[in-house]
Amino acid sequence: MWHDTAVAAPVTTALDGPADTDTLIIGAGYAGLSTALHLAQAGSQCMVLDAREIGFGGSGRNGGQLVPGLKKDPTELLNAYGPARGRQLIDFADATARTVYSLIDQYQLNVPHTRSGWIQPAHSKVTLELVKKRVADWQRQGAPVRPLSRSEVGDLLGTDQYHGGWFDERGGSLQPLSYVRELARAAIEEGATVHTATPVASIRKKGSGWLAVTEKGDAVHARRIVVCANAYSDGIWKNLKETVVDPNTYQVATAPLPEEIAKTILPQGQPVSDTRNLLLYFRKDHTGRFLMGGRGPFREPRGRQDWDHLQKAITLLYPQLKDIPFEYYWCGRVSVTQDYMPHLHQPEPGLILNIGCQGRGIGLQTAMGKALAAYLTSGDQASLPIPFTPVRRLPFYGLRKLYVGALIAWYRYLDSRT
Repeated sequence: MWHDTAVAAPVTTALDGPADTDTLIIGAGYAGLSTALHLAQAGSQCMVLDAREIGFGGSGRNGGQLVPGLKKDPTELLNAYGPARGRQLIDFADATARTVYSLIDQYQLNVPHTRSGWIQPAHSKVTLELVKKRVADWQRQGAPVRPLSRSEVGDLLGTDQYHGGWFDERGGSLQPLSYVRELARAAIEEGATVHTATPVASIRKKGSGWLAVTEKGDAVHARRIVVCANAYSDGIWKNLKETVVDPNTYQVATAPLPEEIAKTILPQGQPVSDTRNLLLYFRKDHTGRFLMGGRGPFREPRGRQDWDHLQKAITLLYPQLKDIPFEYYWCGRVSVTQDYMPHLHQPEPGLILNIGCQGRGIGLQTAMGKALAAYLTSGDQASLPIPFTPVRRLPFYGLRKLYVGALIAWYRYLDSRT
């Protein structure tokens, strides 16, 4: 769906021959292109290489929800990181969505988007209590958030299936593939170089700098390398991909809704993601389609039946959609770390590995790219929201399909009990 409704990508070509650059960035998604854009703004030479096309991975496959913050709430961040670093993380989390909107405004990015807020409804009375604590936590930080009663959620969502929730004015939605393509256009206009269809086969230290060799055999010499491939980081650096679990998230979208039905569903246009462990996230897009995403099989899909659970969930929430045809089905991989936080690694000087989205990649990784560029420009680690940590392979990584399957079954049980 995003490919069918996105703006055209800037014209890029595969790397053809050896090259030299100050900073080589691997991955043309939100993080990589935001890093390149902000480096180019600062006058630094940089090059982006992607194995496929701009936004091929999670940046072109997600639900387009611009959810502020991180998975952890302010008190959790303060407890885990201490007052100084925790305060910095809270400020970073607060600014994620705002960073995206600022770039859209600054570069007049051609991206259909909304700025009407984000809603998290509680699917049970138990999770409603958690929502109340979350709202109070963010209110203490001065964030523009408020609790929602059951009737308020019903009015905003157009369904009576939730017990209440909260509203975050900082959020919104956008066409995710248009956004990443426009980020690339802005980065190129600022002076960055972007090559697509250029898979990197290996990277290694060479002298005082680094050498990246493409699958075609072309060599790129760089003073430093930043890896921003997230769930699509296979083989780039030893054990990097093995630091995250990479489940598939599945999405489905209807045909454009008739006006008389569209006005009964999300009448004010906010995106929604609920409190289930196996959460459902849904919204209407700029073409008037209703779309929903959620967990599905870890494996790649085998047929339309792999999206049946989402279609059933849609008609349970919105019976008026039972006769509306579904036109699009797709999925993409999410990178989830063990502690549900983004991770930065620097295994050797001049090599930075950025990984971990937790389903909030649009704002999180745009802001992370800005922070990475600030660090690369200044050398000051205080520019980064989180400290560098060692690359640690998840235990029993080879069995992740089994334990993710078991975890999903357990979460499904918990969701049914609350």
